[in-house]
Amino acid sequence: MSFQQGVQTVLLIGANGQVGHALKSAGADINTPFEWHATTRADLDVSNFSAVKDLVRTLKPNWIVNAAAYTAVDKAETEAQLAQRINADLPHTLAVEAQALGAAVVHYSTDYVFDGQAHSPYTEADQPNPQSAYGRSKWAGEQAVTAHCEKHLVLRTCWVYGAHGGNFLKTMLRLAQHKDSLRVVADQWGAPTSADLIARTTLGMMHVCDSSEHSPWGTYHVSASGRTNWHAYACEAIAQAKRLGLVTRLDAEGIQAIPASDYPTPASRPANSCLNTDKLATVLGHPLADWHNGVQDTIQELAASGWRHL
Repeated sequence: MSFQQGVQTVLLIGANGQVGHALKSAGADINTPFEWHATTRADLDVSNFSAVKDLVRTLKPNWIVNAAAYTAVDKAETEAQLAQRINADLPHTLAVEAQALGAAVVHYSTDYVFDGQAHSPYTEADQPNPQSAYGRSKWAGEQAVTAHCEKHLVLRTCWVYGAHGGNFLKTMLRLAQHKDSLRVVADQWGAPTSADLIARTTLGMMHVCDSSEHSPWGTYHVSASGRTNWHAYACEAIAQAKRLGLVTRLDAEGIQAIPASDYPTPASRPANSCLNTDKLATVLGHPLADWHNGVQDTIQELAASGWRHL
C-alpha cells in the first residue's frame, strides 16, 4: 500500500475489542505509514466525552477509527440509555471533532439496523428499521457520523468473531469440549465475518480514500461471502476443530437444529442478517473471502496458540 500524504496519525478507540485488536495487528503486518495511537477501556472512558474531546484535540489525528461499542444486545433492552450513549452519542462527538480538524472517521455498525425480514441480502440503499434497543442505538450512531463528518466510512458488518475476545465461534468450541449435545438456532441466516477480514478491509478502504482524487466516502457493507445459519456454522466450526484436536467430545451429529422460537431472547434477532457487499467489492476491485476461509484460519490460529489448554 502507498499513501499520498505520508505518515498519518490514527486514533484507534476501542483497541481491546475484537475489531480493534485485529486492526492493531493488521496495521503492523501490512506496514502502512500510519502512526497508531490506540486506546482501551483502561486508559480512556469513552462515556466521558470531555476526556474524549481533550484526547482528539491534543492528538489532532488524520483519522479517527471508532471500534468502541456497547455490544450486549440483550442487556441493552434494560440499559438503552447506556447503549445510546456509547453507540450514538460517542460517534456524534467524534464526528463533530473530526469535522473541526478536517479528519476522517471510520465507524462500525451492524446488521441489527435492519429488521431482518428481507428475502435477499440487504444493500446500503435499503432503509434501516431496527427492532431492538441495540439496533436503534447503532442506527442513531450511523446517522450522527454521516450528518456531522464529511469524510466518513460507516462499515456495517455481521456475525463478528476472531481468536481474540468472546464470540459465538469460541463459545461453541468451549461447549463442545464438555457437552454431549447442543441445540443451535437454524432459521437465522448471515455470514460469519472475521475481525481480521474487517480490519484488513478497513485498511484497504482507508488506502482507497487517501489515494483517490474523489474519495468514495460513505456507508459500506463488510461481510464475508456466502451465507449460512447458526446451526450449520456451529457444525462446520466443530468439525474443523475436531480435525485439529481442539474438540474431542462432541461431533456435528450431536448438534440439534432448532427454530429461534425455541430459544427466546430479550432482544429481537434479525432472521436475515445477510449483507450485500457489491458496492464494497466495486471500490476495492475484488470480492471478500468466503466465510469458510475465515473460520478455518481462526480455528488454526486458536490451535497454534494452544487455546485448548485455556
